[in-house]
Order: sequence, then structure tokens, then C-alpha cells
Amino acid sequence: MRLPRQTALVDGQRIEFAVQGHGRIGVVLVNGAGGPLEGWHRLWQPLAERTRVLAYNRAGIGRSARPVAAQAGPRLVAELRALMALAELPRPCLLVAHSLGGLIANLYARQHPGEVAGMVLLEATAPEDPPLLAAHAGRLQRLLQSTLDRVWPADPLGEVRQVPATLAALAAAPPFPAIPLRVVTGAAPAMAWATPPQARALRAAHQLGLAALSPRGQQVMAPRSGHFPQFSEPELVLREVLALLDLLEAAAGTREAAPG
Repeated sequence: MRLPRQTALVDGQRIEFAVQGHGRIGVVLVNGAGGPLEGWHRLWQPLAERTRVLAYNRAGIGRSARPVAAQAGPRLVAELRALMALAELPRPCLLVAHSLGGLIANLYARQHPGEVAGMVLLEATAPEDPPLLAAHAGRLQRLLQSTLDRVWPADPLGEVRQVPATLAALAAAPPFPAIPLRVVTGAAPAMAWATPPQARALRAAHQLGLAALSPRGQQVMAPRSGHFPQFSEPELVLREVLALLDLLEAAAGTREAAPG
């Protein structure tokens, strides 16, 4: 399905986004690097029928303008926060983040813990992933990356080039809050044969580390998925998101019913 897209100037940056639905706990879908908001099409309608849901394209993706400033973590968090206000998304919200979007969601929850009620991470990048996995990259992976860098050089202001600054912001941020957290990990990675065993072991440990960020965290394995469980097992992802939404709505109702 085609998401109801629009654009707006957000914190000085032209951003494309989609927002739909109504509810007490908003859901924000945070793309991976270079991922367009259409990547959420298998989850969109069920979520929009249940609550207010927001997806967006960060700078340089879709109809969002090229970056006007370095897309490091603090700016990405500020842009998302401003977009949520513009889209009238209820807060605290439930963040659902894929791949590199996991770094943004991680930093958002640390910097603004009162605005994040829960989180679902899909094959998310852990802060430990970029430096250690780069060191263990196989020959084929290095060749592919060097070819991509020559053919499609990354924008120096773009979020991929700004990952070191994002990691530095995470390292300096407050602790992760004790919120409900689900970490969905694909159990069938693509091209596993081309990835050194040390890199696979490190990434598996990092996924467990993400689940341990919160005492209310759990890892959920997606048995048929590689890096994109929202494509290969959307029913599993939707189940986890809706289960957390149920939990958060029940907790909000309990707080509202408590005597003053």
C-alpha cells in the first residue's frame, strides 16, 4: 500500500513523512540507513487502525532534502522530536527502529526518557557494532564496500559518515531507561558464508547486549529472517509491537485510574 506522504520544514530541514490514526500511545517507525518510509508498508495499516503512527524519511531519502547540517545523533534526535510535535504524535511513544535507526532510538530514549514508553528494535545496530565489525570484515565485504564508495560516495554530512559522532554522543549520554524493550534478531542472515565467524559471534553478543539495556528487555528471534524481519516476518514484528502497545496502554490506563 502507498503511505499518505507529505513534507514539512522540520528544524530547518525539509522532511517527508506519513502520519495516520489516533491513540493514546503513538508509534514512531525509524528507518535504517537509506531506508525509505515505504519499507514499513506491511505494518502500516494494522498500526494505523490501532493508534497514531508516524514514519519519515531522514535527510537525503525520498522527497526529504539533502542534509543541511551534519546528521549526527543529536541532530537526528532533535529533528525527530520536532517532527513528532508537528505530527501531533502522543508522547510518551513507542519507538520501532530498524538497523541504523536503532542508534537514533537508543540515543532518543537516553536523552528524553520521559518521552519514550517502550521500544522495539529490529536487527538494530548496537553501539559496539561499527568499530568491531569493521575490524572483522571479510575480503568480499571490503571489496564490495570500496566499490560502493567509488560508485556512490557517501554524503559527508550524511548519517553514515556521521556514525562516529553518533557513537560519541551515545557514550556520553545518560543510561538507557528501564522501559519495556524487545530486540528482534534475524536467525537466518543473508550471505552468512561471506561473514567471518568472529563477526557473526560478535554481532550475536551485541544483540543480546541490546536486550540487556533494560531490565524489562527481551530478545525475540525471527527464525526465517535476515536483516529485514519487517519484510520477511511482518506478522512476528506486528505481534511484538502490538503486545508492547497493549502493555503500555494498560499501564497508562492504570495510572489514570489511580486516585490523586
